[in-house]
Amino acid sequence: MSHNGILHQTSCVDTPSQNGVAERKNRHLLETARALMFQMKVPKQFWADAVSTACFLINRMPIVVLKGDIPYKVIHPQKSLFPLAPRIFGCTCYVRDTRPFVTKLDPKALKCVFLGYSRLQKGYRCFSPDLNKYLVSMDVVFSEDTSFFSSPTSFASEEEDEEWLVYQVVHSRPTVGQSSVVDSDPSLAHLGHVVNIPPAPEKPPIVQVYSRRPVTTDTCHAPAPSSSDPSNDLDLPISLRKGKRHCKSIYSIANFVSYDHLSSSSSVLVASIDSISVPKIVTEALNHPGWKNAMLEEICALEDNHTWKLVDLPHGKKVVGCKWVFAVKVNLDGSVARLKARLVAKGYAQTCGVDYSNTFSPVAKLNSVRLFISIVASQQWMIHQLDIKNAFLHGDLEEEVYLEQPPGFVAQGEYGKVCCLKKALYGLKQSPRAWFGKFSKEIQAFGMNKSEKDHSVFYKKSAAGIILLVVYVDDIVITGNDHAGISNLKAFMHSKFHTKDLGELKYFLGIEVSRSKKGMFLSQRKHVLDLLKETDKIKAKPCTTPMVPNVQLMPDDGDPFYNPERYRRVVGKLNYLTVMRPDIAYAVSVVSQFTSAPTIKHWAALEQILCYLKKAPGLGILYSSQGHTRIECFSDADWAGSKFDRRSTTGYCVFFGGNLVAWKSKKQSVVSRSSEESEYRAMAQATCEIIWIHQLLCEVGMKCTMPAKLWCDNQAALHIAANPVYHERTKHIEVDCHFIREKIEENLVSTGYVKTGEQLGDIFTKALNGTRVEYFCNKLGMINIYAPA
Repeated sequence: MSHNGILHQTSCVDTPSQNGVAERKNRHLLETARALMFQMKVPKQFWADAVSTACFLINRMPIVVLKGDIPYKVIHPQKSLFPLAPRIFGCTCYVRDTRPFVTKLDPKALKCVFLGYSRLQKGYRCFSPDLNKYLVSMDVVFSEDTSFFSSPTSFASEEEDEEWLVYQVVHSRPTVGQSSVVDSDPSLAHLGHVVNIPPAPEKPPIVQVYSRRPVTTDTCHAPAPSSSDPSNDLDLPISLRKGKRHCKSIYSIANFVSYDHLSSSSSVLVASIDSISVPKIVTEALNHPGWKNAMLEEICALEDNHTWKLVDLPHGKKVVGCKWVFAVKVNLDGSVARLKARLVAKGYAQTCGVDYSNTFSPVAKLNSVRLFISIVASQQWMIHQLDIKNAFLHGDLEEEVYLEQPPGFVAQGEYGKVCCLKKALYGLKQSPRAWFGKFSKEIQAFGMNKSEKDHSVFYKKSAAGIILLVVYVDDIVITGNDHAGISNLKAFMHSKFHTKDLGELKYFLGIEVSRSKKGMFLSQRKHVLDLLKETDKIKAKPCTTPMVPNVQLMPDDGDPFYNPERYRRVVGKLNYLTVMRPDIAYAVSVVSQFTSAPTIKHWAALEQILCYLKKAPGLGILYSSQGHTRIECFSDADWAGSKFDRRSTTGYCVFFGGNLVAWKSKKQSVVSRSSEESEYRAMAQATCEIIWIHQLLCEVGMKCTMPAKLWCDNQAALHIAANPVYHERTKHIEVDCHFIREKIEENLVSTGYVKTGEQLGDIFTKALNGTRVEYFCNKLGMINIYAPA
């Protein structure tokens, strides 16, 4: 600003009079909001609605500054001043009930309180206490002379917290008699006898607490009168005469998840994972003895490792923040081993070239993990899991990084100082690279070889057998048929990194592993249930398909979604859920295209996926021995499936030994001019995956039957792949797409035709109905061991 001759002037501290315009406008808003609330006795919980309505009304009143003009008319001269007829704030209203399960004999309207006008839709904004959610509708009937909060049952708040709404119910029976209110208020004259409410106690009894966030409730609450005199009860409303009733939900999660079929060890694991709630804030953890001890243990480990030293922040240097992350570790039998608290740096605040340079660090491809799980299941090998305590602290830090002191653990007498890091810490951008460099160097010194196809895979071939090791940051999985070599490897790693042997693989990267005589079953049940609870879909009605068929989502389709950050967060969790849920891969790839500017329709598509997950939270993939080592791939494409850019969608799935190990659903990077061209591009991408799997298997010493079979349902694409023909149709296709012909000539891949109805890649390219989704899930090897009997 100084460079351009602009002076930045500010007001003096504690001198609000210098902000006269802003302060007067603030006073105007508050005075109007208070008048709206006092007039109709609206509780303080709804202050935000009152201020919003006050702003709405002020903008539509003449003001002196504009010489009697109306602000809204000045900005929008062509628009109607009131798109909806203005109503009295806080009055009683009745909103049409459009819920699908409402029958012909149920009430057709919900009693609500009017709280203003929607900013995103042309409708009235009303709040329903029964549903505990806001409703926006035009089908509203108003009773403007009746305040919603003058009834015997009113809102009250035990503490000033806008996050919660507390319902207060008067337990003592009201008395009936004459009231002076009738004389003072003509609107109540027709009532004659009115109900006098006795004074509330100092701490009124609270029946139930509800979240402000929209939830689906399955319990009907009605306050019961304290007196049993039937003659007096006749004068009360029916809602007070009836007792407390409970309506059983037909969509309870217990109807969709059962643990009766699990073994004893798997049952213990599931119960342990679900039993402990992980704190989200530091104060919550510090109030729990177990989590507090875990935090103290982490601080002691950091100090013993000489991770930092306390110094004054040098001039010109920037400090990086930190936070606590909590997790639960399990024993060999599935029981809780310990509570883990980890101090994590906020690496997003680092500056490239200042406190970090190179950051790249390889992590194991999840396709590699699934491939080795398939090998273990088919070869009947044991698979072991190791945990490295404070793995990143083994990495040496080269850059100069300053970290703020851990929240809740500021050193006594050292307030204001910062931590000068000597060792890498979780969350720093360069920490994964430093740790993996140290680990890779040590593990290769033992005699393991690093894979060229996946740098997070290490292998060792000897006369005794094969050892395979996969590392994902600090989670390590070891398998093979060289039992003595595996024992020596464990001992070596313990001497170098203080590892802990977790025994047979049970829980890895949020994936639950169960093993039986039939094979190994992998699912993300816990992740699904946590996601349903976070999005308040745990009691929602399930659906049979993750995406409605023949519905196209467009970028500017409808009104913007009110919380884009929430949309992105849910999409991110759904993306991770596709690790073991190929049935939602296409739907998630579609909703992922609108994360920059989601709309209400895009959020509805997200809710459709969540309701589908509610149908079978425990659905997963079974890896078993099929008696062969063939590679098969189903490739498909939906030509011009995207209506707004006319690009096609590639979908394929790869099987090794009859087990699903890789899949993809992705929009193609260019527009295809014909259906055979889009299918041909999909075949080329599938061939790349086949070649990579074949090379990885050969590198680690595993045998596989070649050529791999590539199935396609487009005859023209098969002809293009096998012969350099159809020149007019293929001359514009990139040269790299034609490498599939070379692989066919090298006898690495052989193509074959499959009927469209049996094309398993179909589920990765388009939305299907429930019957087809269930058929493909069965063909992909997906089962649900948690399904109720």
